[in-house]
Amino acid sequence: MARYFSGKEVELLAPAGTFEIFKTVIDANCDAVYFGGPSLNMRMMRKGYNLSYEEVREAVQMAHDRGKRAYITVNNLLDEEDLEEAKRYFAFLNEIGPDAIIAQDLAVFPLIQEMNYANIPVHSSVMMNVHNLDMIEAVKALGVSRIVASREMDLKTAEVLHAKSGMEFEYFIHGDMCTVHGANCLYSSMLFGNSSSRGRCMKPCRWDYRVKKDGYVYPTEYPLAAKDMYMYEHIPELIKSGITSFKIEGRMRDIDFLLMVVNSYGDAIDRYIADPLGYNREEGSDTLHKNRKRDFTTAYAFGKPGLDFINRRYEGTGKFYSTGKVFSTPTAEREMKEERLIQVKESLRYAKRERQSAAIPEITVHVNNMEQARAALEEGASSIYLAGDVFQSDIPFGREDIEALTADKGSAKIILGMPRMMDELHMEQYAHFLKQGKEHNHYGLDGLLVSNIGAMHKFQSLELPMMADFSLNIYNHMAASFYQKHFGITRIHPSLELQLNDLTKLLRHPEFTTEIIVHGSPIVMYLEHDLYANAEEMEYIAEEDNKYVDNNHLVLLTDKGENPVYRDAAGRNHLAMAKELCYMPFLQELHEAGVNHFRIEGKTYTTEQLRGLVRLYCQAARNLNSCGKLFEGMTPIYAGYTLGSLQFGTVMQREGERKPSEEVSFHGA
Repeated sequence: MARYFSGKEVELLAPAGTFEIFKTVIDANCDAVYFGGPSLNMRMMRKGYNLSYEEVREAVQMAHDRGKRAYITVNNLLDEEDLEEAKRYFAFLNEIGPDAIIAQDLAVFPLIQEMNYANIPVHSSVMMNVHNLDMIEAVKALGVSRIVASREMDLKTAEVLHAKSGMEFEYFIHGDMCTVHGANCLYSSMLFGNSSSRGRCMKPCRWDYRVKKDGYVYPTEYPLAAKDMYMYEHIPELIKSGITSFKIEGRMRDIDFLLMVVNSYGDAIDRYIADPLGYNREEGSDTLHKNRKRDFTTAYAFGKPGLDFINRRYEGTGKFYSTGKVFSTPTAEREMKEERLIQVKESLRYAKRERQSAAIPEITVHVNNMEQARAALEEGASSIYLAGDVFQSDIPFGREDIEALTADKGSAKIILGMPRMMDELHMEQYAHFLKQGKEHNHYGLDGLLVSNIGAMHKFQSLELPMMADFSLNIYNHMAASFYQKHFGITRIHPSLELQLNDLTKLLRHPEFTTEIIVHGSPIVMYLEHDLYANAEEMEYIAEEDNKYVDNNHLVLLTDKGENPVYRDAAGRNHLAMAKELCYMPFLQELHEAGVNHFRIEGKTYTTEQLRGLVRLYCQAARNLNSCGKLFEGMTPIYAGYTLGSLQFGTVMQREGERKPSEEVSFHGA
């Protein structure tokens, strides 16, 4: 089955969560169905969902018998043990020949290439967050035949990128949306040990937050809770943009609801193809509105949606979830406990290198302004990362700033960072700046801190060392090695979502240089959604100062604490942890496990606060035996200290043994 409009293929892609649902949906008015196998996919929270191996085999055959396509989600980040399962799974998939897998983890590519599996085409998941032309060119070179566009990509951008690249685009047209850029929400992992990049999101974005700013409290209710995507009335614009595949979200939905949505869109597409001049956009829309779970939005398809993006219908009731329950209620970040510190040290000892590095570990510092950079240099930092996403009210680093810093750096290194998400304007700006710099000794820069594979692809030829930032979510040694071999990455930062046993297993691979954030309040949600602009449209209901950050920074408030949200020069929002990561007590064990770069995430501190932290960690690096005593004298600057994702996971005991992660309570409505 195939549909065409003016020579362009139009595929309606439907979801299925179980084999029973698949057997019905495959005969609905769609062209393709996507579904997950028994593991390694992004819908793992509901028991009884996803298909068994034999059901996957039968589903692919049923789709092909009907002239339709079957796409299989293998879109988790993969831990070390998942890699072994993936090898077995890919052998099976290569045998049955699905039309494609939908993948997130870059380890998928060496897994397929090493075994020469020719029958597994790859589509890049929305969690790969492909959002610029260089990213498209990079994944195309890896063998990707279709991208699932970033949720924040508007249709005009999709049209331009499709025309320039020739790549097939898949675009969400209906269903549950997220306010955070794909694979850039780490908060569920930090709070619950359940990764949103591994199909176990506890949805802290749907809590009933209040917003504080400038000493005022605003009645925002659910400021991060997105409405459902609804593009039913914009099928002509979708087709014009060159979108090949119209994707409906809903692998956790029941059959009656899915049939209603799939057949509504299928019939509308058929009506438009049959008679575009007489096409009535609104015909049939009442059915979707009457049966909606949340209210509807066109999200970013036609520009930033502002407050119109936010849902209040049934929020807090669980009515729009397949289980009928909310996933979680406001929960405090876990405090650091002595018992857990002992477990962390014990586990890291299993990654201890036989030959210890005699070098003193380097202290690297991520800074937001020139004053911070100079303070970190004065206190002995080995490397300074100049932020790409500079938080207001500071302004981005320019050429004059960079040359001034590199002139005074001494033996330290100055490394230029990049925004996590780089649109075409960002790519052009950095390309021009760095190309000019090649004629001026790169302005004295010592490297680039890269945040996306588009930047790696574009700047690999500049002969500047490239370090992989934590936003790349490197979860296993195969992905780490792939970044190193394919893109020339010289240093990696493991995913902040790695639990204790998984980090330990990754560190047992000595083939790459590793850096870890050992102190700071890292960004756990990266949003195009602008809470600052939304707050400006509301009347305040109370007066209250922020507890830990200046009042000019916006704070999300619950009864469990407050999380600062920083705004950058592009208007993007960065939600930080309420507490500070602090790994001071086990720096020695990290160093013995091969971590030679300890990073302070310093952007959110005052200059004097950062100065004190850099001094302290440089002192610790020179004498790792003193870390325990130094930690005893430390006082948190924010709400307390936490281990983040290292709060979760068992202690690694021996190769091949894996205990279940600590149970996380399920907060029902």
